[in-house]
Amino acid sequence: MRALVQRASRAEVRISGEVVGRIGPGLCVLVGVTHTDDEDRAARLAEKVWNLRVFDDERGGMGVSVADSSRELLVVSQFTLYGDTRKGRRPSWIDAARPEHAEPLVERFCDALRELGARVATGRFGADMEVELVNDGPVTLMLEV
Repeated sequence: MRALVQRASRAEVRISGEVVGRIGPGLCVLVGVTHTDDEDRAARLAEKVWNLRVFDDERGGMGVSVADSSRELLVVSQFTLYGDTRKGRRPSWIDAARPEHAEPLVERFCDALRELGARVATGRFGADMEVELVNDGPVTLMLEV
């Protein structure tokens, strides 16, 4: 599993103009699933995101995580994180998991975050979504388990 994590001062996801998920300060997390991923990987990735120290501490360094604060998470499924662009000009999606495999794992990732105590907003799996965020920093990291 992969997660593109962006520190955000705010973020929201809309479907057909309707806001379906919104957060204030926190993390916008785009999640991709490949064929070999399982529930254990989803839980490990959730723990990694939960404990990722990317927020400023009292010394001005990145020493605070979502676990250490009252920040929120917006999770959006993103199969294109497994797009392969090494050859040609058109991405190959062969490494992206099929929806019937990916959707339960994205749900497990969100559930694992909630079990840790996170406030999680989401998009809708498979929908055509508009994601809007204000990247704070900017801080953007790619995580993989």
